[in-house]
Parts: sequence; structure tokens; C-alpha cells
Amino acid sequence: MTENHQGGEFTLSAAIRRYFDVGLYLLIFTGFGTLASTGRLDFSTVLLVTAALLFRGYVLARRRTVLLSERWTNLLTIACVGFYIADEFVISKTFIGAIVHLVLLVMLIRLFSAQRDRDHYLLAALAFVMVLAAAVLTVDSTFLFALAGFVLVGVATFVLMEMLHAARHSPVQAREPSVHHAYRKLSFAIAAVAPMLLVFIFVLAGMIFFILPRVSAGYMSAYTGGNDLASGFSDRVELGSIGQIQKSKTVVMHVQIDGDSAGAYQFKLRGVTLNHFDGRRWSITRDKTLLMRGHDGSFNLQRQESSSEKGRLLHYRVAMEPLLSDVFFLLATPRTLQGNYRTLAEDGEEDVFDLDSEHPVTRYEADSIIRTPLRKSLQEENSGHAPEISKQYFQLPPLDPRIQKLALQITGPVSAPLDKASAVETYLRMHYGYTLQLPQQASQDPIGDFLFARKEGHCEYFASAMAVMLRSIGIPSRLVNGFSGGEFNDLTSHYVIRESDAHSWVEAHIPGQGWMEFDPTPSAAVQPHSRWGRFLLYMDAMSSFWRDWVINYDLGHQLRLTQDASRGSRELVSHAQSWTIGKYEQTLAWARRVQGRIGGSAVKWVLRAFVALLILLCAATTPRLLAFTRRLQIVRRPGKAPQVAASLWYQKMLGTLARRGWKKLPAQTPEEFASAIRDEQLKKQVTSFTEHYENARFGGSVDEASRLPEIYEEIKQAR
Repeated sequence: MTENHQGGEFTLSAAIRRYFDVGLYLLIFTGFGTLASTGRLDFSTVLLVTAALLFRGYVLARRRTVLLSERWTNLLTIACVGFYIADEFVISKTFIGAIVHLVLLVMLIRLFSAQRDRDHYLLAALAFVMVLAAAVLTVDSTFLFALAGFVLVGVATFVLMEMLHAARHSPVQAREPSVHHAYRKLSFAIAAVAPMLLVFIFVLAGMIFFILPRVSAGYMSAYTGGNDLASGFSDRVELGSIGQIQKSKTVVMHVQIDGDSAGAYQFKLRGVTLNHFDGRRWSITRDKTLLMRGHDGSFNLQRQESSSEKGRLLHYRVAMEPLLSDVFFLLATPRTLQGNYRTLAEDGEEDVFDLDSEHPVTRYEADSIIRTPLRKSLQEENSGHAPEISKQYFQLPPLDPRIQKLALQITGPVSAPLDKASAVETYLRMHYGYTLQLPQQASQDPIGDFLFARKEGHCEYFASAMAVMLRSIGIPSRLVNGFSGGEFNDLTSHYVIRESDAHSWVEAHIPGQGWMEFDPTPSAAVQPHSRWGRFLLYMDAMSSFWRDWVINYDLGHQLRLTQDASRGSRELVSHAQSWTIGKYEQTLAWARRVQGRIGGSAVKWVLRAFVALLILLCAATTPRLLAFTRRLQIVRRPGKAPQVAASLWYQKMLGTLARRGWKKLPAQTPEEFASAIRDEQLKKQVTSFTEHYENARFGGSVDEASRLPEIYEEIKQAR
């Protein structure tokens, strides 16, 4: 890029080109930053692209030129196609991942080879594709701020792109004027115009956003790959999967219980109930049955046990992040489930699954009965189990014989099934330690290794060990994977459930009481709240609003918003009427007081009104006075702004000639007007004045502008 500048004078096209290069670079950088903020890019890709973008920024800052040749550009583009095929089937093995890598590679190649308009259009399109990919890969509220920055930079870049395109392809090319401080003035213009356009865009988009309802997202979720949560809550779970999930603090879901504004509950959300154990993994061997929707639109959940349990009925709402899991997380003893789902299934053990591929598990409401079982030891409880219970929940693989001996040793002093289960639960809590740091290589016998060698592990090992020991001594048991605890956010009255809250516990079937919950995992120390934790709650509240009113905004939200707006408008009109009546009465009282004061001092109030009028007149004429003063200064000192001074002196000369009878017609050029003067002496002087005027007006010559006052005096004194 060539820049024409002399003594602080720059051509306007050079300033536009400079800012366009910077704007296009920032557009690409913002687009990639939006994509990287999703956390779904691998580290090597982020490192490579960031290094290339920083190098490009360094080149722009140093005003250097680094461009690839056309041959190398074509070769590298063809290589990208080959890499995409390998990435799709060998490296990433995901459609979205391979597409993202392809877009980033093509973007880097074009970034260092862009010379034509089509290259600039392609880079802008690739930046938009990166933002579009980020929208697919995340629903976090940080995307809002990244999108706002991208739109702001995009508006400025496209304005500059249009200015540059118009300057290059104009059919009539005018002489390029030099502008004092062109870069500074252009930056001020961009800073003033771009935010105004951004506000207009967001206002218009907001109107369209709240007018048009949407349906649940997830059209491209099948391409985004799996995650630890999906594997930890599937029909087949490897021992240790929950421990991998617990290492993350990522928010999984938000739970709101009706009537709970103080966080009064400590609950567990059931995910999957696993009944078959092969020594290293748990699985579900039960068949699933379709659920029927009731007349009220909710799904009635089946129960194996009697439906006459007594307890407290809780209604709650769950808003889940996209986990790519088909499991509904529910409180114990669920009764009904409501949501925008067409087909659901249940396996008979309170586990509910989503079979609607077009509506992934995101938002739903449910009713559950919270009952408090009576933990009393009765000898008559040991009366056997139903055949289906014995068949499913006594299964065991070949185990270390020491496991059964340990179970018999722990439960030897008691005889009732409830007491035996409680004894095993207490023993594991008291004699084993909790840790998430486990060996990388899994043991061939993980339960035996946990009980007799390592003696520490996470909740899944505690629950699996208890379930196996109970089965070995004749008590039916099963493993439950779900979430326990969570943090209550008093700003939104939501329980914030994170991946670290993933948990495993045991349910044992006790004759006379049914399935009872046991948790053999030692309790972790409660972490005190810090200022940083409070800040995270504010961020979570903002994310909840983003998720509820942006990501999940649908017809229900629209109706709710319309009802709130109608009720609010009625209240606003009522308040406005009351306020107007009150202000009217206050105005009348004030007028009466003023009338009494003015009546005794009319002259004083007239003088005050006159002074106020003078102040208003001065304020109204101040801009004109300032403009007149500035023009007067430019006329006296043409060197400060030669182009403006030339125009002012020419208008002054035309006024003088008009008073003498020589009036310039609108269709005449300055040269034609000078030639039309019949007085030869005056014609010569006007022609000389016109030549100096044009050199100063269109060439910016300070010397030519300084000659205009002298020639004007000659014209003025001529007869």
C-alpha cells in the first residue's frame, strides 16, 4: 500500500485502505475469538490460528506486506481439501469438527493472499461462518458479547469496504485531495457512524426476535460428537465414568422448585438405574415401554409399586444445557412429566428417556412425591422378595471371594435387611477415603482392588462396592447415576447443578418398605462462599436469562411476554393517569403561588423575563457567531485552510462584481464567467483571480490562497 503524505497531509483513499485492512483483520480475529470461546476447539488448532493471526497483526502494525504467490495459494487450497477428507474420516471423525478445521485453514491462506475484492468478500464470509459455527457449538451467554463485538466490527468493515469499492470503480476519477489528519478524521467518522448502525441493527433484530417464536434447537446436534455426560448416563456405563464427569465445574442444568425461594431442599436427581454388573461395567437389561400422553398434555409415569405412596408432592422445572443425552433427570418417585416432546419411554424403574430426535432434552416440568421412609428394624420384614426382584437384582459376576466374607463380617451382628444395608453403608463411609485421582490403567477387578488394595475412590466405587456386597448376602440392590446437591442461586431461585455434582448411590429393596436409598460415599467438606463465587452466581443469573429468553424462546414465552406486557401497560396507564392528576393539581397550586408573587413585583419579573430572553437569543446565535468568527479567521489567514479560504474569497469576489453589474450565472464555470466580462482590464484581473482560486481550491496550495486577498483588492479598486 502506498501512502501519499506531506507534512501531515494524507490522501483520503490511503486512510480508507488502511482502516479497511485493520477492520477486516479485526473481523476475522473477532470471528475466531467467538469460535474459540466455545471451548470446543482442540488446543493445537487454537494455538496455530492464534499465532498466525498475531503475526498478521504484527505485519499490519509495522505496515509491511506479506503475500503468498498465486501458485502457492492454489497448492495450499488443494491441500486443504485433502486434509478435510482425512480429518472427516481419520482425525476428527466429526462433520462439524472437520468443517471448522477446513474453514480455519482456508481463512489463513486467504488472509495472507488477499489482493482482490473477491478475496476480501471471502474472508468476511469465512468470519461469519466461524460465528455461525460458534452458534451451533454453544448456547452460553458469552456468545452474546462476542456477537455484539463481531457485529460492531463488521458494520465498520463493510462501510469501509463499500467506500473503497466505490472509489476504485467510479466511472469518473477525480483528483485525490490531501486531507489534514485524514486518519484521525476518518476514525472519528467511523466511531460515530458504526455504533449508531449497531444500535439500529440490534433494535430491529430485537423487534423481530420477540415477534417470531422459535422451536427447540438441535438440528445440527447430531454432528457435534459425544461427551462424558452422554457416556455416564447411557444404557451401558463403564465403572469410573462418573469420576471423569466430576472433575469439571461446567453447569449442567438449573432446577426451580415451586414455592422454594430460600434453597430449603437437599435432593438427588435420578438419571439411570443400572441393574446388571459384569465386573467392570454396569448396564440396563430391562425393556423400555412407550409412555402415553394424558388429556392435560403431560406424560403419566408408570410405577411398579403401589401408586398410593404418601408424601409431599413437588412441582419443579428443569432447564438443561445441551448434553446430547436422552435421559430425563427427575426427583425420586416421579408421577408426571411435561414438555415439548412427542415420544417418551420408561423402563419401569423411574427412568425416563427421550425418543424424539427433533426435540432433545432441554426444558421440562415434572411432579414427584417426596416421601420419608421409616427406617425401623422389624424382624418380620425378612419375608422374602417378589420373583421379579430376585431375578433382576441378585445377579453377580465371578468375584473375589473376600468380598462376600467382608459383607458377612460387617452384617454379622444384625439380622434385618434394613440393618444389614445400613451397616454396609456406615462401614464404607468410615473406613474408606474419597478421591478423584485414580490410576490411568483400570484394574481387572476394580471392586476387589478398591476394597482390599487401594481403599479410596469416588462415589461410583463406593456405590458399586455396596451394591455388590448387598447382593452377595441376599439383599436386592441396584446402582443409580444422577446428580446430588447443587448450589442455590438466590438471585434466580434456581439450583445450579454442575458436572462436579454428578453422583452414584445405591437403592436396596427392603421387604415392607420397597426400594430405599443408601449413600455410602463420605461427605465432602463444604466450601465457603467467596466474592468470586458470588460473582459466578451473577454470571449464572445472566446465563439463565440468556437461555430462557433467547435460546429457548418459543410460543409459550411469547404468550407469557404478551400477557406481562398487557398487564404492565394497564398498570402503566393507571399510574400515568394518577401521576397526571397529581401533577396537574401541583401545577395549579404553583400557578396560584406565582400569581400572588408576580402581582406584588411585576417590574422585577418583566426584567427577569427580558434577561432570560437575551440569554436564549445569545445561546441561539452563538453557533452562528462562532462559524462567522472561524470564516473571518480563515479569510484573514488563508494558509490555515487554503481550500476553504479559496471558496470564501471567490464568493466575496462574486459579490463585489455582482454589485457592479457582472453577475455569475449558475450554469457558468469560473472560466466561462471570467471570459464573459467585456471590460478587458477587469477581465484580466478576474481571470488571474480564477486561476489562483482553482489552484488553491483543488490543489490545496497555500501560496496561491495567500495571493487571493491582494488580487481581490485590485478588482475592488478597479474602475
